[in-house]
Amino acid sequence: MIREFHKREQKGFTLIELMIVIAIIGILAAIAIPQFTQYKARGYNTAAKADLKNAYTAAISYFGTHPSDTITAVTELSNDGFNGASAGVTLAVTTGTQAGLTMTAANSLAGTNSIVYTVGPNGTITP
Repeated sequence: MIREFHKREQKGFTLIELMIVIAIIGILAAIAIPQFTQYKARGYNTAAKADLKNAYTAAISYFGTHPSDTITAVTELSNDGFNGASAGVTLAVTTGTQAGLTMTAANSLAGTNSIVYTVGPNGTITP
């Protein structure tokens, strides 16, 4: 009678085992996907912050050779070492004088987690 339950030594997984594996994969995916989205947004925001710092450094270099000029756009800094912003990063010059230099940067690829960074005349980036 027992031999009837073990016909031909069948190999493979039962339906219950497969359903348990799929459930575990679903739980892990539900945890991992939001974390991955946050990591991507953090990376995009870091790129915006780095581009802002590079633009500020180029602006300081620009004012070293042109102290009385006014910067109206970030593109004017290409001769002073700023090669342009990363993908999705928008840089803007709010105040382009040497005494009141203020610039902002944000990365649109970060979506709703995008942070707008501002650098003032003293070089401090906020937030």
